[in-house]
Amino acid sequence: MNTNEHEHVIEVTDLRRVYGGGFEAVRGISFSVDRGEVFALLGTNGAGKTSTVELLEGLARPAGGNVRVLGHDPYAERDVVRPRTGVMLQEGGFPSELTVAETARMWAGCVSGAMPQAEALERVGLGRRAGVRVKQLSGGERRRLDLALALLGRPEVLFLDEPTTGLDAEGRRETWELVRELRDAGTTVLLTTHYLEEAENLADRLAILHEGRIAAAGTPAQVTAAQPSRISFELPEGYFVGDLPPLDDMGVCEHEVDGRAVRLRTRELQRTATRLLVWADTARVELRRLDVRSASLEEAFLGIAREAAQAAGTKEYAA
Repeated sequence: MNTNEHEHVIEVTDLRRVYGGGFEAVRGISFSVDRGEVFALLGTNGAGKTSTVELLEGLARPAGGNVRVLGHDPYAERDVVRPRTGVMLQEGGFPSELTVAETARMWAGCVSGAMPQAEALERVGLGRRAGVRVKQLSGGERRRLDLALALLGRPEVLFLDEPTTGLDAEGRRETWELVRELRDAGTTVLLTTHYLEEAENLADRLAILHEGRIAAAGTPAQVTAAQPSRISFELPEGYFVGDLPPLDDMGVCEHEVDGRAVRLRTRELQRTATRLLVWADTARVELRRLDVRSASLEEAFLGIAREAAQAAGTKEYAA
């Protein structure tokens, strides 16, 4: 494979998808994914994640815009694109009476250049379960089987739709490590997930969808940087918020008080934390339960959803 071919392995331009009755599930989104990159699509239920991924997989024709996967139209040139991609759906729908090994053998017969089935099963931790019938697998083990089959064709591009649903914490971490290994070997991975910690740990870049549009995009650090950091602590007896340095001068944009507990939000974390600690040192007081942290992806996600809902409410009120 020529590693310089099509630096953008996935290219999406003004993509739209409309269902019967005129419902527009995807409303003109654009993004690209580089070779050897993990890209996450996030969003609430109904945001358009699955509708977008199905267009990338070539399962439907877009209502507008363009999609290119490995330089080709995945719908019109499916015979070129499909052999070079792997797809892990939310539900595999395997015949329940077949064993794990029989299911892998059946799937391998539909894939050109398939890796040995035993190797694929070992990679996802199912080697010892090869002789077990599918109906006897746990939900987490079925997800592992889904992933094993997606890997059989040694894909250049791997689509993972909610890959760790049903897995326990250990299984989730093992899957993360496998995804990292695939990325490091040059596989391009596009995943959807409801686990924001998963996206924060795996994604090189991500996009957050809301009502069919991209509400935010970038690296996890870039997306979270748009949200305020937080500092929480307990004031000592005899002190009140008014005894602190002026909050505006400290860079605080929001604050909450609940008894002695104080929560500050700031877009200048170092400045705020420094001035707070200097004040405490000068006053010779201890700030109990002091917690200083940057915004998480979960906070960014919830903040974006909240802002979008508020904007929608404003428009509705204005109308």
